Formats: sequence, structure tokens, C-alpha cells
Amino acid sequence: MNITTSAAWKAIEAHRQSFSPVHLREMFARDPGRATALSLSFDGILFDFSKQRIDSTTLPLLAALAKEARLDEWTKRMFDGEKINASEDRSVLHVALRRSHGPFPGADLDVMPEVVATRQRMAAFADTLRAGQALGFTGMPIRNVVNIGIGGSDLGPKMVGYALRSISHPALGVHYVSNLDGAQLAPLLQTLDPRTTLFLVASKTFTTQETMLNAQTARDWLVANLGDAAAVASHFAALTAKPERAFEFGIREDAVFPLWDWVGGRFSLWSAVGLALMIAIGPHAFADLLAGAERMDEHFRSTPHERNLPVVMALIGIWNTNFLGATSNAVLPYNESLKYFPSFLQQLEMESNGKSVGIDGQPLACASNPIVWGELGNNGQHAFFQLLHQGGRLVPCDFIAAVRSDYPLPGHQEALLANCFAQSAALAFGKTGEEARSELSRTSMPLAALEELLPHKVFPGNQPSSTLLLSRLDAQTIGALVALYEHKVFVQGVIWGLNSFDQWGVELGKAVASSILPAIAQPALAEKLDVSTQQLLAFSRQHLA
Repeated sequence: MNITTSAAWKAIEAHRQSFSPVHLREMFARDPGRATALSLSFDGILFDFSKQRIDSTTLPLLAALAKEARLDEWTKRMFDGEKINASEDRSVLHVALRRSHGPFPGADLDVMPEVVATRQRMAAFADTLRAGQALGFTGMPIRNVVNIGIGGSDLGPKMVGYALRSISHPALGVHYVSNLDGAQLAPLLQTLDPRTTLFLVASKTFTTQETMLNAQTARDWLVANLGDAAAVASHFAALTAKPERAFEFGIREDAVFPLWDWVGGRFSLWSAVGLALMIAIGPHAFADLLAGAERMDEHFRSTPHERNLPVVMALIGIWNTNFLGATSNAVLPYNESLKYFPSFLQQLEMESNGKSVGIDGQPLACASNPIVWGELGNNGQHAFFQLLHQGGRLVPCDFIAAVRSDYPLPGHQEALLANCFAQSAALAFGKTGEEARSELSRTSMPLAALEELLPHKVFPGNQPSSTLLLSRLDAQTIGALVALYEHKVFVQGVIWGLNSFDQWGVELGKAVASSILPAIAQPALAEKLDVSTQQLLAFSRQHLA
């Protein structure tokens, strides 16, 4: 259906027209209980959305929109294992990967035996490495693990690995390589001992160009240094849906871990793709990560929409994008350990919902996913926050902070939290001309100079934001946080009427690149390409030579 023609959509539009001129200052002044009323909590996570430009009637209207889009029906279909990824004829069952028991999704289709068996194999593999009992070709124990992947086979485990590095194995180095640019892999290889290095090749198809070129380079480096191609079997493992291709590469059968077509890459953190992460933090902490995500899954399945964290977060995004006209959303973590979280969300959200065609193949009648961007908040304050405060653009923000530091130093965490809370307040409430004048009048500044400076000291405020405050940065909380955003993406896809689980735009880029690559070495092959690409190729050939 075209959701924009629904009664619920029209009711929200009418509400917006009467409500949008109201400033956040006024909303808070009218309602002293606003912060409590517009907050939700779950397992050590406080979601404060009181600084969003909504009132007590906005959320029920948005919840009616979710009902109109048949969200409960689509949620049931996903958890029942129906093939809701219609364009690829696939089920969407990443939630199975964090379940602690089965059968799931049902007795007729139960994926849990293979999920549990793979999880147990991963744990045994990780424990052997962590105990120093995994030996390389020359008999020396493995001391460094390099995950070679890209996209979902890199961003998820790298993000969580960095977030939980305070509990990582002290004697095992875990590294991530994704870029085709040799500037990532080459310097890393210079620091590694081939006798003590294990490579994990993460590719569902085992044909991904970036991953396989990096893997082949790593293989060549290993063989050149150890002098025997047989060494590959002791220094490589594979995470793939195509085991036969891993065998051809030289990887042993017991070092190949399966991926399934019902898990999309950006939802695959919980699968064998997380092996490097499990090696780093240990199977027990990895199980905690799964448990946190599973609890969020159950919350999402069973909680009414207006008290449901993923649903409310998704609805606020719909409000900001489709009714207030925001075209981007900033993600601003205030913990160094969440450094890679904005990058992870860029793929999760924009690859999932960055589409203009619905599941019916027709153009969408409304905007879909905004541009997701962000940076560590404390660094951003000294970079792009100027635009947020005075740039005149509507940029909703997600502030994320953990109350307790995983690397405590005296005075640091209190200052960090103060900055986080101050920025969301300053964006919401700003500073009026009267307040700026009063502030400047307390200085010895001449009146003429004061009047000249005054416009620069005014901050309009009314910039919407939510704050996710975590009690701590541990595996369970991170698991719940990631699952929260996964379900948010799903909810928004349902309301917009698109398929959140395919990525044909990614496939186009791959196909075009494969047609251009031979033309770099063979000029005749460039003749059918556009003139701009021909010029770029000619310049490249000249300087490559």
C-alpha cells in the first residue's frame, strides 16, 4: 500500500502543521514531567527522547501509522521464517543466531541445530587459540589473527571488538583488513611473523573482489616466507557459504565455518563472521553479547509499540525524516570504545533502507532513509558541531554514552558525560538574543561592539536529539544496543514499504568495477566506456607505467 495515503499518515501531517512551530524551550516549560514521560529504559539502557520535537499526542499518532503498515504482521512473518526478502527469495533469520534454545523458527523449519553446532565449533576453535595451543606450520603458537573481509564481514566484528577491547585477550593480536588499497595490508604484514599468524577469510561467496585479492596477497606472503604451499592449511580459516571454494584455496575442512543465505552481511555479526571477535573476547563474553541481543529481540516481539524501544526509535526517525524534512541523522558516541559505531550504522541503515523502490517494484511515495553520519562526540565538538548549532540545517542527533568508563582515569568520565549532556541541551534550547545581550552586558565591552557581536552569540536551538545512556560498556549491553538498531531499521523499512534485506545498488558497483578492471591494462577494452572513464583510465595508465 502507499502509506502516505493512509488516514494515519494524514493525521500526522495535520498534527505537524499545527505543532511544528513550537520550540523545545516552550515544550519543556509547559510540561515539567516531559523528561520522564518521553523516556524508556531496558536492561541498563536509558533512551531519553524528550528533546525530540514531539509532544504527548505525536507518539500515539505515529504508533497508529505502524499499525496501519501492519508492523506486527511483518514482525511475525520475519520471526516465523517467511521469505520476506522477496527479491532474493530468502528468509531473514539473523535473530536465530543469538537464540539460546530451539526449535526456531518452528518445528517444520528449525535452523537451531546447525546454529548451535557452528557456535560450538567456533568456541572450541577460539579456546584453542586463546590457550596458545593452536600451532602454525612450524610448530609455533598462533599470536596474531587477521580477519580479511569487507562490509558486514568487517564492520560488525571490528566495531564490537574495539568496543570490548578492555576485555580482549592480552597476548593475542586481532586485526581487520578490508581495503583494496595496499596501504592497509602491507604495513600490517610488516609487523607480523608468518610463523605465528592466522588469517580468517570472511566472504559468503568466497568471490568478493576486495576480500579475495587481500586473501591471495596474504597467501602469497605466507608461502613466500615459509617456503611451502602446504603451510596454508595451518594458517588460514574461512567463513563462507561456499566451502568448496575455500578447499580449493588450501583451507582444511575443519577450519571452514558455514554462513547461511538467510543471514545478510550487515546482520552477520552474530554468525561465524564474529569468529575474530570471539577469539578476541572469548566464547563466554561472546555468549553474553548474544544474550543481550536475544533479550532485545524478545522485548521487540512482545512490547506494545509505544513502550517498545526499537519501534519508538524508528517512529521518531520517520517523524524527523518524513514530517519535519530532515535529510541526515548524526550519530555521536561519547565513548572512545564506540569509535566505529557510526561506520557500522552507516552500512546497517543506508544499505538496508537507502532505496526509492518499494517491495512492489513501484517508486516510493515518500523519502526513505536519511544520510547517516557521525564521529566521536567529544572530537566532533571541535569540528562540525558549529554547523549543528548555527548552520541553519535540521540535523537530528543520536547521543550515545556509557556512564561507567571501561578505562577509568580520575576526572575523565565526569567531564565526558558533562560535555555529552551539555551539547544535547545546547542544541535543544540554544541561546536567545536577550540572553546573549544580558551575558555580554556584564563585560566591559562598549555598546557598539556589543551590538556588532550580538548576532554571532545567538543560537536558535530547537535541534532535535535523543540520548542513549548505557549503564556500562559490556558485552550484553553492546549486544542489546546493536539489536536495537537492527530492529529500528526493520520497522522503518516496513513503514516505508521497502525490502530492508537486499542491496542491489551494491551489486551494480561490483559489476561495473569488474568491467573496468581489464581496461586498465588493455586500452582497447576502454573504447565502449564513457569518455570520462576513458580519460581517467588513460591518466592512470600513464602514471602506473
